[in-house]
Amino acid sequence: MKTTIFCHLIFVTVLHCTLCLNGQAYKIVKNDKYIYPKLHMFEQKLDHYNPTIDATFQQRYFVSDQYFVKDGPIFFYPGNEGAIELFINNTGFMWDIAPSFNALVVFAEHRYYGKSTPNDISLKVSPKSVHKFVQLSADQAMADFAVLLTHIKATVGNGNNPIIAFGGSYGGMLAAWMRIKYGHIVDGAIAASAPVHYFPGHVDCGAYDAVVTKDFARVTNGKECVNNIHHVWKTVTDTGSQPGGLQKLSSIFHTCKPLKKASKLSDWISDTFGNLAMVDYPYPNNFLNPLPAFPINVTCQHLSQADLSGVQLLSAMRDALGVFYNYTGKADCFNVSSTETTSLSTNLWNYQTCTDMVMPFCSDGIHDMFSPTTWTFQNFTANCRKKYGTTPREHWAITNYGGGDLKSASNIVFSNGELDPWQVGGVLQSVSDSVVAVYIQGGAHHLDLRHSNPDDPPAVIQARKIEIEHIHKWIKQAKV
Repeated sequence: MKTTIFCHLIFVTVLHCTLCLNGQAYKIVKNDKYIYPKLHMFEQKLDHYNPTIDATFQQRYFVSDQYFVKDGPIFFYPGNEGAIELFINNTGFMWDIAPSFNALVVFAEHRYYGKSTPNDISLKVSPKSVHKFVQLSADQAMADFAVLLTHIKATVGNGNNPIIAFGGSYGGMLAAWMRIKYGHIVDGAIAASAPVHYFPGHVDCGAYDAVVTKDFARVTNGKECVNNIHHVWKTVTDTGSQPGGLQKLSSIFHTCKPLKKASKLSDWISDTFGNLAMVDYPYPNNFLNPLPAFPINVTCQHLSQADLSGVQLLSAMRDALGVFYNYTGKADCFNVSSTETTSLSTNLWNYQTCTDMVMPFCSDGIHDMFSPTTWTFQNFTANCRKKYGTTPREHWAITNYGGGDLKSASNIVFSNGELDPWQVGGVLQSVSDSVVAVYIQGGAHHLDLRHSNPDDPPAVIQARKIEIEHIHKWIKQAKV
């Protein structure tokens, strides 16, 4: 890690000078004047790989030509596991730099998510309905994006416009994979917080929770906070096992529906801490929920008293969770069935992890603050078969996209934040001069893709300069 940071700092210095020599002023400031992009619909084949299936569906995509000139580049965001509006509103970096590049800005929704689905939008994946979701995959989604981009170049641009993909998290994986698989269409990719290595055999299943724990331990009163979290799991289990215990837990945590299992509450609490680590931004935001600046620090203030126990610990935990779920004070109860914004689909994403996006998670309660859990592919497979009727393909993502070996790739910047637990599956070492790793001290989940902000840490400001320089270089190469 020290070597990576050292190389990163040298790289920043060189690029900063290069930016000056280019004769263009790339001062990155928040662009408050952009016009919200216009909605368009595009007819996509349901299955790009089976010629016997003629069915189609309507894909949503949004386009802004506010800053575009005919020979300008196309800035493209391949949608994540949710409605595309969430990413339009939280990927300000594209809007901040679009005027300098005279870029067309395009956001395309991922198939089956949001409103780009051939199914009833309320349909959930289950063993009975799984046949209607066979074409939900990263492969099919990227084929959608490739077809759409080809159409846009031919109808909006001059047919030869450079295309730069931007993406964060799963969208970052798609951006990188689009460059690898469709290099004749995508000229470069900014892949932020993209865990392209987070697959069996390439990541320690306990590494994610270890980073989350480290994030909580580093804040004011972090030691006490982590210690209290470490003890809450047994307290929840013991309370729930007592006569009337589930009713007591439901009352203390103000759950919207009575708890049927104590483990349901524990899982909800655990997942919440992972989400807090991802969005531990240095300023207020509403990406997943309305949150204050540095929400982990605010959360831990409710757990700052040493050695809490019993009802006192449970009540303090409820108040701590309120930072994520009720910072506005408008929530009447806690829905323990969900830890995310309604703009994201946990059901569909979990289905994808049970097909070809297998991601292992575990904890030991020693190197992390969580209750010990194990992960084996056999148990994971059994759960997928029970829940969706699917048999996951353990190594398909690595085999199909080459995440384990990127030596043949080019024109990708992989950025990862120090605070982001997904960094453990990211590219943390530069592979070559054109596959570059940028490590952002003090950065949370794809912080660099957000709007420029006065409270940004210095490292993310430098990261964006690196990304801009590469974008400039890729566009120049594409136009030769």
